[in-house]
Amino acid sequence: MNNAGIVIPGNLETTTVDAFELTMKVNVKGPFLMSKYAVEHMKKQGGGVIVNIGSVAALKGHVDRIAYCASKGAVVSLSRAIAAEYVNDNIRVNVICPGTTYTPAIEEKIRTADDPAKMEAMFVERQPMGRLGRVEEIAHAVMFAASEEAAYMTGSVLVIDGGMTM
Repeated sequence: MNNAGIVIPGNLETTTVDAFELTMKVNVKGPFLMSKYAVEHMKKQGGGVIVNIGSVAALKGHVDRIAYCASKGAVVSLSRAIAAEYVNDNIRVNVICPGTTYTPAIEEKIRTADDPAKMEAMFVERQPMGRLGRVEEIAHAVMFAASEEAAYMTGSVLVIDGGMTM
């Protein structure tokens, strides 16, 4: 399971080349390298499963997040390409695309905001279900994608976003 991600705010005009490259290095190159070396071992053992963490930002543009959106879109495409390449080696590859989830990073953004209550309300307000996702909910999706119950699933994108992309 590859769960790499940094978010450097910025749009097309304000994002520096360095910030864009760092985002791609962490968010895309990390899963690429982990998958590259995991596949070597999976082929020897007769198969395996890779689950990459994308984001709803791969499927829906977000203001002031150009590098993040591009990187998570790349994770979706990378995953599908790996799935196509290794399907005959009994290696499945899927992507989980979470919406805003209450993680330590989100907790930190809320805690350090000038108005924490307003910041938390902003995160919740954009969720049709009226709450943030829980890490356990994302973990259950990852466990499903990696399980035998999902044995016929490869190259798939599983969106767990509280309705954010509907």
